[in-house]
Amino acid sequence: MIALFNYFVKITGWLPAKIICRWKIKYEDKKVQSRRLKGPSIIISNHTSVYDYAVFLFVYFFRTLRYQMAEVLYKKKLLGLFLKCMGGIYVNRDTYDFSFMDKSKKILSKGGIVGIFPESRLPKKGESSPLPFKESAALLALETGVKIIPTYITGGYFKKKRIGVLIGKPINVRDFYDASINEKENVKNITNILRNKIIELGKLYEEK
Repeated sequence: MIALFNYFVKITGWLPAKIICRWKIKYEDKKVQSRRLKGPSIIISNHTSVYDYAVFLFVYFFRTLRYQMAEVLYKKKLLGLFLKCMGGIYVNRDTYDFSFMDKSKKILSKGGIVGIFPESRLPKKGESSPLPFKESAALLALETGVKIIPTYITGGYFKKKRIGVLIGKPINVRDFYDASINEKENVKNITNILRNKIIELGKLYEEK
């Protein structure tokens, strides 16, 4: 049902979303990673607006994206119901409930796609972007062995400038695992590597 609802939303919403956002998609290396996602994947991105999620629905049109979503989005009943129907993974940032990780692992084990905004929230006025990353993406990828697809988005909605997206090459975080240090240090180091990759993609987008 989740997949069917997703396709209904995408088919009916593609044209208005395209007119409003006018997204332009670029690639770090299209031969290595295009918009076509094969098998289980974890998508990470910088976070500029609540509309980022909507754009990624259409960027990765042919797969059902199951995004980790903060509790604040579910406080409005209609929006919460919509996100639930879309397959959103509920994350309560105010508690120590990590059931969202188990749900994410289950989705990946069935060949699905999990989306994560590792900053966990939108930057406030005056804060540099991207914010420091939370560790869930690195931890999830380490535990499952699933590749991470880094994706950069320019943001700037409802302006004359087009929304830009750059899809990076897949990352196997286990390639960066250092057996000489403990798990906590590894997760921290890999999280920093992922953040630096998003920053790198932002610079590459401007160059392209």
